[in-house]
Amino acid sequence: MTTAERAVDPEARLQHALDLGYRYLGHRDRTVAEVRRHLEAKRVEPDTIESAVAELTEQGYLDDAGYAERFVEDRRTLDDWGPERIERKLASLGVAPAHIAAALATRDAGGELEAAVALLRRRFRAAPGSDRERERMLGVLVRKGYELELAYDAVRAFERDAA
Repeated sequence: MTTAERAVDPEARLQHALDLGYRYLGHRDRTVAEVRRHLEAKRVEPDTIESAVAELTEQGYLDDAGYAERFVEDRRTLDDWGPERIERKLASLGVAPAHIAAALATRDAGGELEAAVALLRRRFRAAPGSDRERERMLGVLVRKGYELELAYDAVRAFERDAA
């Protein structure tokens, strides 16, 4: 079908948008916002984008809640990210705040503290011997996305455990 024929036929426009969406989703999971931006960049009409996104969602290819859950688990497990960094990244990918909050709620504050202490155990051989080493540990945790207060608690717990 030629571009001119596709421009006239709404079914052909939808199928073209779906084909673009399937190809884009074939590499990795994407959020609804990422697919929308991709289709916009390919100059798909807004009403056709909405139809394509609805179809992809109905077929189970797009699920922001599931995406957020998998992303949280992967970033916690593979990269030792804290909740703040995960939240920022998911928000930048266009995931709704409600989905982010639900995905992050799978671990309570105690679990976050344990994860932060475990990260310190892997990164540092011994408890900090000086304020400079404590600050370095805090910096690692804050850059990974842990709240400052939790990072302080984690460094103190790491010191107690190592003593």
